[in-house]
Amino acid sequence: MVSADIARTAVGILGNIIAFFLFLSPLPTFVTIWKKGSVEQYSPIPYLATFVNCMVWVLYGLPMVHPHSTLVVTINGTGCVIELVYLILFIVFSNRGNRLRVILIAIVEIIFVAVLALLTLTMVHTTGRRSMIVGTICILFNIMMYASPLSVMKLVIRTKSVEYMPFFLSLAAFGNGLAWTTYALIRFDLFITIPNGLGTLFAAAQLTVYAMFYKSTQRQIAERKQGKVEMDLAQVVVTSEPIEKAHNGGHEARRT
Repeated sequence: MVSADIARTAVGILGNIIAFFLFLSPLPTFVTIWKKGSVEQYSPIPYLATFVNCMVWVLYGLPMVHPHSTLVVTINGTGCVIELVYLILFIVFSNRGNRLRVILIAIVEIIFVAVLALLTLTMVHTTGRRSMIVGTICILFNIMMYASPLSVMKLVIRTKSVEYMPFFLSLAAFGNGLAWTTYALIRFDLFITIPNGLGTLFAAAQLTVYAMFYKSTQRQIAERKQGKVEMDLAQVVVTSEPIEKAHNGGHEARRT
């Protein structure tokens, strides 16, 4: 019979793999941003929320805070680096107002986690109390990370379009929440169970909305393309008329 420790480690490794794909899931979005040279209506909120979430979970997983949580540290440390790259790209391709706002929020997040780490490690002297303090904060930020794409849902419902709601981000969030909820239930960890259980529900809601408005999104994109083609044809016709008149005028002048 497989022991609880082995099962937990196996699920934790699976959770690391799924979480890694969760962090990579916005890549298609950033390829689009790179090609267009603009972030357009994409929101930085999911990436800012994930960045601070990864930082507090790295703190939670340290041996002096919550022992035997190496898998928590490895994936969230990786997530910090990936999200930082996304934020840099977002800053580069944003307008001046958005750029300053993203930079300011990211700096505040880094300062917050640094102060939290300093106070926890110097003023709290047992791993049990450290785990409780940092774990409670982790719950708040993890829920915020999972809920952050919900900010786009207002735009989706208003426009009936999921064009600016990354599908793979929602899908990966669902798988990630499911894996880490299972991980936490094998050897019960309240601080991992609560946010990831709620995260699974949030991601399921996002996927439901995506399914509801997928067809209308494709229809809008097709109509936009058709409109662009018609506009291009109209420009060709308008441009060709003066040329044709000039050509006919030249013939008439030669006849006289």
